Amino acid sequence: MQTYISLLRGINVGGKNIIKMEALKQCFVDMGFSGVKTYIQSGNVIFKTRDTDMVELPKKIEGQLLKTFSIEIKTAILTENELMETVENAPENFGLVPQKFRYDVWFLLPAITVNELMSNIRLREGVDFLQAGKNVIYTSRLTGEMNRSYLQKVIQTPIYQNVTVRNWNTATKLLEIARND
Repeated sequence: MQTYISLLRGINVGGKNIIKMEALKQCFVDMGFSGVKTYIQSGNVIFKTRDTDMVELPKKIEGQLLKTFSIEIKTAILTENELMETVENAPENFGLVPQKFRYDVWFLLPAITVNELMSNIRLREGVDFLQAGKNVIYTSRLTGEMNRSYLQKVIQTPIYQNVTVRNWNTATKLLEIARND
């Protein structure tokens, strides 16, 4: 059995696409997955399955989410090892000064590449920082300058529909849960 982490895009944000975590967990159980756990309300699901087809697995999940909740929800699927690589290959000192910076990991959906995304992101010098990873982008912003950050403006662009963002604490906690499963 392989452990996977499903990162659902755009649920329980701003009062839209509301899904209770107990119902989300049951949806994954109903798909035949085992060891299903959810973490916080932003659509993080850790589960086990024998399925290894990384093209069909997201389609299966997205189809069942649509059927169960009548909401089209994109999902990024990572293996435990892929999430471990994401955490271990973070930029040097990433996440170490949370009182000064907001740290996020942008997980890419299959429709976009790191290069495409990076070419569409504008940064404010001295406020926004960005580094490419494998199928992710690591971003940080000075918390005292958040209102000057250009990263917030990406939310208003079509390119943003191709990512799901998790803060660094969530990314590391998901790895911890997956490892302890």
